[in-house]
Amino acid sequence: MITAEMVGPPLLAVRGLRTEFATRRGVAVAVNDVSFDVAHGTTLGLVGESGSGKSVTCLSLLGLVAEPGRVVAGSICLEGDDLEGLSQREMRKVLGRRIATILQDPMSSLNPAFTIGEQIAEVLRIHHGMTGPALWKRVEEVLDKVRIPSARTRMREYPHAMSGGMRQRVVAAMAIACEPALLIADEPTTALDVTTQAAFLKLLRSLQRESGLGAIFVTHDFAVVARVCDSVAVMYAGRIVETGTTQEVLTTPRHPYTRALLDSVPKIEERLGRLRTIPGQPPALAGLDEGCAFRWRCSEAEPQCASIPPRRTASATQSALCWHG
Repeated sequence: MITAEMVGPPLLAVRGLRTEFATRRGVAVAVNDVSFDVAHGTTLGLVGESGSGKSVTCLSLLGLVAEPGRVVAGSICLEGDDLEGLSQREMRKVLGRRIATILQDPMSSLNPAFTIGEQIAEVLRIHHGMTGPALWKRVEEVLDKVRIPSARTRMREYPHAMSGGMRQRVVAAMAIACEPALLIADEPTTALDVTTQAAFLKLLRSLQRESGLGAIFVTHDFAVVARVCDSVAVMYAGRIVETGTTQEVLTTPRHPYTRALLDSVPKIEERLGRLRTIPGQPPALAGLDEGCAFRWRCSEAEPQCASIPPRRTASATQSALCWHG
């Protein structure tokens, strides 16, 4: 599936990914036949409501799905290397070195008992075997790169002494310390205020331009998508229901769910009134049939939506899993 204009082979190629969880109600398919590409130097936005499968998709890529969940099908290739066949020991060498992550809450990623310099240094020791003056010089360089002022002094501080925005920059410094090829950011700006969020997003784009870093950005915020993403994959009930360039998806959405999400965003030019919402709730994933999972909430639903919808192509980069797309 094409999600962005690419030159040469993709940095990351995911095909037919399926992740299941055994529950009392049956098997819940949290990630269902998910396929996408991420090109070098581009950002793919994974968008959808809570429970749509965004975070589980990322955990599946990282080999971090906890029991009772398990990846049961699909392939994950990073720069041509199949990650799905790696052992846990081999995967640990990939994480942090070739794939880095940034999570929502920086405090969950930082140990309050160690200085920020020690925590960045640990990443470099483990993955590059760095020691001595060269190690601390690299720590200072990385903090400078994420625009932390007085890096030599701040590296001796503990996380509690820094603001939320600065802590998130430290997490970003840990992520890029080993110069990974792929960054997975799971709603990294959720805990930040609007001004700090804008500054952090600007920093991420700057780091990406400097290093050619590929990224997956998980969010439910289309304003963030418009700011940082080159392409978008919209998820619902474990499936990718629409893909396309950011401009295509935001201006000419093809799936009713994408249109409903965009309609839920308040428009600055409209008079404030009752906010638009999507009726109903996302479906339970256990025992879900093969028809369109959104049909119970969709104003365009027809009898044929009870059967497997086709993936209709709107352009070389945009497609939707819908009878009407």
